[in-house]
Amino acid sequence: MTEATDPATTSIVLVHGAWHGAWCWSRVLPLLRSAGLDSHAVTLTGVGERAHLMSPGIDLHTHIQDVIGLIEAEELRRVVLVGHSYAGMVITGVADRLQRERGGLLAHLVYLDAALAYPGDSWSSHHSAETRQARTDASIPSGGLSFPPPDAALFGLNGADRDWVNRRQTPQPFRLYQQPLDFDADRVAALPRTFIDCIQPALATIAPSRARVRSEPGWNVVEMATGHDPMVSEPVALSQILRNIHAGA
Repeated sequence: MTEATDPATTSIVLVHGAWHGAWCWSRVLPLLRSAGLDSHAVTLTGVGERAHLMSPGIDLHTHIQDVIGLIEAEELRRVVLVGHSYAGMVITGVADRLQRERGGLLAHLVYLDAALAYPGDSWSSHHSAETRQARTDASIPSGGLSFPPPDAALFGLNGADRDWVNRRQTPQPFRLYQQPLDFDADRVAALPRTFIDCIQPALATIAPSRARVRSEPGWNVVEMATGHDPMVSEPVALSQILRNIHAGA
């Protein structure tokens, strides 16, 4: 076994979705680390504990660089890259760039109930006209800078979990909502890819991704009977799925 394929050298990098931060992985990280897996969670610029950095200049490339910056700063050698929800856009951009510049670094892409893009798509491309308009309207009070989070009940959370997420969510930079992502689809598709489909309840905006992974070759699909935030609602089950993917990377 070479160092490049040694599980001991393979790390997991977790990238949160919109309105969240690295905080959302706080129930998953200890489980991964207690299993001996080198695991990291990044907070994207402008949200979470980095909300004070909100600015009009934040775009997809900012968030792509946030993830690459963590990988480089931690000197990771081989990575299972996990992107939740909006971060499906981010990890696709990361994969395109790292495959071009540092082929062999990425071991597996995990799209956790995530947005999937074709080249030239934006995060908003596969949303309904009503959703796009609602989010645009919601950005108006901030002058187009950001748009506020929804109630976490939308993610299938209730009780203390719902309250915990609602307290911690922060507005999402708006510019990247409509920004197209250009990438080489073949380059990204050359990597092993898993889609974790959270189906109970299923979030409507993920429906296009849900259909796509079942119609295209090359996807491993895993279903979870929980809502859109499984790192909160089902951390043990999610960590086991990630451990299994890591073991095969």
